[in-house]
Amino acid sequence: MEDFNTQIKALLAIFDEKEPIKQDGTFSPEAVKETALAMADYIVDEKESLPAFKDWMESHEFWTSPASTRFHGNVKGGLAAHSLLVAAQALRFAIPFAENFALSKQAGKFSFTAEDVFISGIAHDFCKAGTYATESRKTKDFNGNWKYEPFYKTKSDVRNLGHGNESVLLLLDSMPHLLKNRTVIEAISRHMGFSDLAPMETYNYSNFLQNPLVLLIQLADQSAAAWWDL
Repeated sequence: MEDFNTQIKALLAIFDEKEPIKQDGTFSPEAVKETALAMADYIVDEKESLPAFKDWMESHEFWTSPASTRFHGNVKGGLAAHSLLVAAQALRFAIPFAENFALSKQAGKFSFTAEDVFISGIAHDFCKAGTYATESRKTKDFNGNWKYEPFYKTKSDVRNLGHGNESVLLLLDSMPHLLKNRTVIEAISRHMGFSDLAPMETYNYSNFLQNPLVLLIQLADQSAAAWWDL
């Protein structure tokens, strides 16, 4: 537990020192990228996969994509900022969360590391990278004059096996060693809760909630979007 706490605090120290995201939800895309990569350099244990992980984010427009078309982070670079904020939120909650879980009847069935928390937060929305196109629509300004306004729209040729599941597949593309890390896979796959499940998947959904990392990433994701609009 001591190593876990030390690593969590070290990751948060990197985030807090660089201040990539302000309290009002504004962010610096350059600082977001620099911070996320610095945190990855510190915590990713599988150093052979790290370059592929970084290359994937670079080549799939992770740093420039929006986080949504209109709900939160719907600006250039919003996906990276949202993902980093989710990782930071999860890290802030992680220590008391883990301590509380250790008191439960499920303690001993699951464990997670600081790296698991960071990777799950950063990669939970990998499926959104490169999936939006910029288009323009004709609208009126406050003077009643017509103007063209850009907006994001999901590309028509996007193929997606489900929000969480697609993100898992994309993460495994660069970090195949995580295939055996079911704790992380479940956290990413089920981070949307019931809203991203097929009818048949809802029957055993409660079993996934026994995994504390599932709940931790859900809480981090929702708080990032609701409290920062990011």
